[in-house]
Amino acid sequence: MKKLLSLLVAVCCFTQLFAQYGSNYAKEHYTKKEVYITMRDGIKLFTAIYTPKDASAKNKYPIVMQRTCYSVAPYGEDKIPARLGPSDIMMKEGYIVVYQDVRGRYKSQGIWTNMTPVVEHKTKKDVDEGTDTYDTIDWLVKNVPANNGKVGQWGISYPGFYTAAGILSNHPALKASSPQAPISDFWFDDFHHNGALLESYFFTYPVFGVQKKDTTSKAWYGDQNIKTNTRDGYQFLLDMGPLKNADKYYKDNFYWQETVNHPNYDEFWQSRSLPRHFGKVKPAVMFVGGWYDAEDLSGPLDMFKRINKTDPSAYNTIVMGPFGHGRWSRETGHTMHSNVYFGDSIATYYQRDIEAKFFAHFLKGDGSKDSGLPKAYMYDTGKKEWEKFAQWPAANTENKKMYLAANGKIEDNAPAQSGSVSYISDPLKPVPYTEDNSTTMGFTPHNYMSEDQRFAGRRPDVLVFETPVLTDDVTLGGQIMAHLKVANTSTDADYIVKLIDVYPPDERNNDYMPNKNIILSNYWQMVRSEIMPARFRNSFEKPEPMVPGQKTDVNVRLQDVLHTFKKGHRIMIQVQSTCFPLFARNPQKFVENPYKANESDYVTATETVYNDSYVDVQVLK
Repeated sequence: MKKLLSLLVAVCCFTQLFAQYGSNYAKEHYTKKEVYITMRDGIKLFTAIYTPKDASAKNKYPIVMQRTCYSVAPYGEDKIPARLGPSDIMMKEGYIVVYQDVRGRYKSQGIWTNMTPVVEHKTKKDVDEGTDTYDTIDWLVKNVPANNGKVGQWGISYPGFYTAAGILSNHPALKASSPQAPISDFWFDDFHHNGALLESYFFTYPVFGVQKKDTTSKAWYGDQNIKTNTRDGYQFLLDMGPLKNADKYYKDNFYWQETVNHPNYDEFWQSRSLPRHFGKVKPAVMFVGGWYDAEDLSGPLDMFKRINKTDPSAYNTIVMGPFGHGRWSRETGHTMHSNVYFGDSIATYYQRDIEAKFFAHFLKGDGSKDSGLPKAYMYDTGKKEWEKFAQWPAANTENKKMYLAANGKIEDNAPAQSGSVSYISDPLKPVPYTEDNSTTMGFTPHNYMSEDQRFAGRRPDVLVFETPVLTDDVTLGGQIMAHLKVANTSTDADYIVKLIDVYPPDERNNDYMPNKNIILSNYWQMVRSEIMPARFRNSFEKPEPMVPGQKTDVNVRLQDVLHTFKKGHRIMIQVQSTCFPLFARNPQKFVENPYKANESDYVTATETVYNDSYVDVQVLK
């Protein structure tokens, strides 16, 4: 497990992981300097600076910077990785590349905190990620030889959060910012979805909940790594029992204890929500995400939309591709997600024709808003092609309601007569979220986001609704909202809604499928899914129980999609109450703090879905 977690930390920062392998280009063309940069409160942050060897007073380069909590290794001025910057393309185009260990991590001084809260009204002594970014940029442009005075910032996942937070620095030299798969709010992505705990992250808490004692180039949290004698994550976590039993592993893990003691969306979580702090934005911004990002799907979408509202005049763009978490940062040749093939060299296209263009325009070009890139560069995961939009959500859409009929059909119109369908949810026999139980031993695995859902839909505790075979293509673009009308024989429940593309019976396997036992004939491809705890149906701050037997509205917001359901396919909706161990099991008995629920609080309940439930979608015209 120790080795696995070390790998997983590296995976969170693809740039650094893949920088360890490749050609000698960086070593032949760049020099390296390591410095400590002093912040306004006296804390010193370790910084590695790579400068093109041909840089001079007559040949200046812009700076691109990544700030990370995952280590800027390799350490040592004689050690230069094979890859620098966001891509090989940009490395060869020439930039001064800077990496920094953030406050409290690895070789930097200070105290580490997750999702550093933004200080709104700062004194000269107040610090947050915005001030640390400002102080770093200020030092760089004044002290790094042969820089042209322009700085760009990028990062994936947690480094994406630091990039987004860096926008708030408002430093005049920061000209371009690309938060990629950025964490925006731990209540809605990464560790929680709408307040529901991702238990699939259970093995990662040592990475985020142990303070180091001194500056170090090595991981310091290994003593808390859980040692298991199994690769079956489902069974291990089920055998652990209620979440209160996690104290046997994480009694001294500060982040786990913070999570346990803040079960609602209180000031602790709200202060760590980044989108609410965006107002006027100075640098050009390009958010990047993957439609199949199992960790940070909401981050780029939510922050892009927020800036559109707070500063409509800002240069604010978004790119969403057919990728898992951060997978656009490396080329795999055949672009796959789970068993779905999207084409070849899609990451290279993004790096060359989108990312490199963005940074070159704002850091080397005239920096005008006419960059040649669209407002939204979105990949249609059904058509399997890029689309350009002048705005997102797209303007040319019409709202459509898909009613969940009691006979298992999806209907266009509201039912003439009332009806319902029920299932029994047993938290002791939860629905798996994947067929691959070995994957739940670290960060959330990527594949489930487009995985075949036949294994779930053929269980009695999962409801299935579907359209007839489509006679024309149907393209959904934008947000999806499920309006469930439900009843429960107990006092609490989770409701998971899945949008699924059902392939035709004659669909042939592609040539690159990793799992040769899977057939694409009648494949039930997940397009989007989300969970909503009923306890938070009216407020994330003030949970409330359900009334047994009482019809209740529970709205489930699914993140955006751009997906064409092709002629000959079907559209399917699944509804269920467990999805384990992706999400922790709801006891199904309302308790004040689910993290402290007893084993006796986990009860079986009958869930009823009424036929006036519907799913709101946006159909592109």
